[in-house]
Amino acid sequence: MNRTALAAAILAALLSFDTSAQAPATPAPATAPASDSLRQAAATDKRALVEKNMQLSAEEAKKFWPIYDDYQRDLDRIVQKQNRAVLDYVNGESSMTDANARRIAKDVISADGEEQKLRERTAKKLVAALPAKKAVRFIQIENKLRALNRYDLAERIPLVR
Repeated sequence: MNRTALAAAILAALLSFDTSAQAPATPAPATAPASDSLRQAAATDKRALVEKNMQLSAEEAKKFWPIYDDYQRDLDRIVQKQNRAVLDYVNGESSMTDANARRIAKDVISADGEEQKLRERTAKKLVAALPAKKAVRFIQIENKLRALNRYDLAERIPLVR
């Protein structure tokens, strides 16, 4: 696959997992695997997917959504860093130097660390604001969505040569 096609495929994958809310969700066909249905729901309207699965009372929702919105805003910033590192790799793949590979690895690991710290901060806020089971439910939902995103990227990105 040439570099332009690879960059386009990766960019499409990155954009399909925009972390902000978009248009209303369209139900997936009944025959689609669960992961495909989850991908589609997340790509179309992540907030609606979270809302459906959280099953919050009105009082819980008042506490949850500001935490969620802060988390999504911070996650968007981190995902942009991760995406820049991936695109740097794709754009420089054919002429990758050791120095460039080290810089990209540092950027990816740094962004991953920021994401972990964000999850930890958000988990503390959620456990303080919601029943523990519901706080953990959000963490599970988010982990599943991020795992699908990482898998889709990993599948499309060739190993460094």
